[in-house]
Amino acid sequence: MSVALVTGASSGIGAATAIALADAGWDVMAAGRDEGRLAEVADVSENIATWAGELGDSADCEELIGDAIEEFGALDCLVNSAGILLRGDATETSDDVWRNTMAINLDAPFFLSRAALPHLIQTEGSIVNVSSYWGHTAGEGVLAYNTSKAALLMLTRSMAKDHGGDGVRVNAVCPGGVDTPMLAQGADEEDMDVDEFLDLVAAESPNGRIATPEDVANLIVFLASDLAAQINGASIAVDGGLSA
Repeated sequence: MSVALVTGASSGIGAATAIALADAGWDVMAAGRDEGRLAEVADVSENIATWAGELGDSADCEELIGDAIEEFGALDCLVNSAGILLRGDATETSDDVWRNTMAINLDAPFFLSRAALPHLIQTEGSIVNVSSYWGHTAGEGVLAYNTSKAALLMLTRSMAKDHGGDGVRVNAVCPGGVDTPMLAQGADEEDMDVDEFLDLVAAESPNGRIATPEDVANLIVFLASDLAAQINGASIAVDGGLSA
């Protein structure tokens, strides 16, 4: 049985991905900050184990990879889904906001990937990074988030180039608006009712709806599978045609 490690798995895209991989027959280490919500994810499938903690530095990330290997004996896919969005333009972005955003959205995927690669080379596995539509086209007033997600795309391409010859594929998914707690935060920023805000976001998409976490998870499961054996270094939009 194949083994995946999914970060950000206590809610949103990460939780949906952990469940979708388990449904597809994978063993899954679901990692996140919220132990209670992780337990709810694990209740869905006996194939899911959990890891609760922070990924603030390289030692934390190495510990998580080690615990996943200890739990399942191997690693076939790393899904870097954990992320934060803190608003602010260049004049409003404090040192702490910048550093916290980069630590979670960029540093942790790098540290985890670096620690996972020796194991992924053994299994000829893959990495899937969750970037964003705003990694390609900057959103307004989210400077640190835009920058971190764009950098994550270059990290994806660089690792794909460097490790394709080792049998490891590295790809990114780029969601637009997804019905998650992160998106709902935007309603507060715009001083709008949540439903009104979500309707506004949906109207921006050519297909007229917001993606579900499962929409993104389904693509991640495909990229992790052998069906995507020739896909490497790609960044694939899940935005209903917004980036078209």
